[in-house]
Amino acid sequence: MDCLGECSGPILDLGCGNGWIARCLLDAGIDVYGVDASISGVEIANGLAPGRFFQLDVQSGQLPVELDSISFKTVISTEVIEHLYDPRGFLDFANRILTRGGQSGGKIVVSTPYHGYLKNLVLALVGKTDSHFTVLWDGGHIKFFSRSTLESMLVERGFIVERFEGAGRIPYLWKSMLVAARTV
Repeated sequence: MDCLGECSGPILDLGCGNGWIARCLLDAGIDVYGVDASISGVEIANGLAPGRFFQLDVQSGQLPVELDSISFKTVISTEVIEHLYDPRGFLDFANRILTRGGQSGGKIVVSTPYHGYLKNLVLALVGKTDSHFTVLWDGGHIKFFSRSTLESMLVERGFIVERFEGAGRIPYLWKSMLVAARTV
């Protein structure tokens, strides 16, 4: 939550799953809504916070009508971007959400598995590359971001990167990373 810094709602959780993170924010008194492609995930989320969660393919580029009039100040997306064929389109969608009505300074916080040079080298040295990047299960990760590639893509799509945090394990072998950026 440190990557959120001082933020006020409303917040949109793009790819909220069962709404766990959004519900934690709601419990902290923050105004938050969530969208996810999973109908069952949205049903679980709405079971605990009714009317806050909506079914949506985040690559559709269109908010549900119930959320269309809300001026979101922050977008969060945890462990979603690595599953998307078009991560640039996803970031463009987030940027449009944050800049509607001419507002600027909206914040995005994205987390995704970390794939830096040292981590990839260690995976290769210990013979775990095939199991880590396996293609033998349906779904899963189709994009593998390093800090550099995620930050470059954010800048390319109109964001200014403000903060990076590695998460889980030891430095440079992190499980995930969080990047916070704002709109221009």
